[in-house]
Amino acid sequence: MKVIDPSNPIPKYLQISTWLKNLIQTGRYKEGEKLPSEIELSKMCEVNRNTLRQAISRLTTEGMLRKEKGMGTFVLSSKPIALKHKLNRISSFTDDLSESGLKEKTVLLKKGIGDAPDHVAKALILGANSKVVLIHRLRTGDDMPLIYEESYLPSEMFSHILDLDLTGSMYKILSEQFDTVLARCEQIIKAVNLNPQISRLFNLPKGSAGLYMESVTYNESNIPIELLCSYYRGDKYIFEVELGRYHIKNDKIISFDVK
Repeated sequence: MKVIDPSNPIPKYLQISTWLKNLIQTGRYKEGEKLPSEIELSKMCEVNRNTLRQAISRLTTEGMLRKEKGMGTFVLSSKPIALKHKLNRISSFTDDLSESGLKEKTVLLKKGIGDAPDHVAKALILGANSKVVLIHRLRTGDDMPLIYEESYLPSEMFSHILDLDLTGSMYKILSEQFDTVLARCEQIIKAVNLNPQISRLFNLPKGSAGLYMESVTYNESNIPIELLCSYYRGDKYIFEVELGRYHIKNDKIISFDVK
């Protein structure tokens, strides 16, 4: 059996991961089943164990496999995880996961009060020498790192948020604990290459593709109350926006209402 095509310029570990993915998706190995050992698979593929581990690691990162120490490698899902974030409403990571069936977990990396960096002060319309609450978190689904977040809030409004459990929905905390109405949100999204720090948090190679979203949330008095800087894994997230009625303005300009 030839799994690897030596004449194929695609790296061996990618050829193996594609082969394993096909076995899983065609039902040869079903969800919950254990794969052959790394020694057996490396012999079948005629590669060393390091190459085989690269292939396994890739599918683990994609959410198709899981490794259990001392037990082996098991099929977690027959398809890679892809999360959808809808841009037509204010929604949280908790909302995204509730639609996917993944188990949410948030790791608090940093919290405190500090000086507002220039771009934060500008976004939150803060005066000179203003302080902000800063909260850095890693959001995971089924223990897979998916989003790295940096949240900034005016300290005069939210300083005692640091005494609360910050491993849940920040929007829920702001709404319920501070009786704050989240009236609207402005968002900017761009493609980025993840820096070394965030790549490590995601267990991805340095410079992996990601999506960066900067969100400014306003209360019902039209005052900005949070700047959220979020880095999403580019291989796991889909952003969805629904457009409304088609309009023609001045017979030339085409526009759409965003819902």
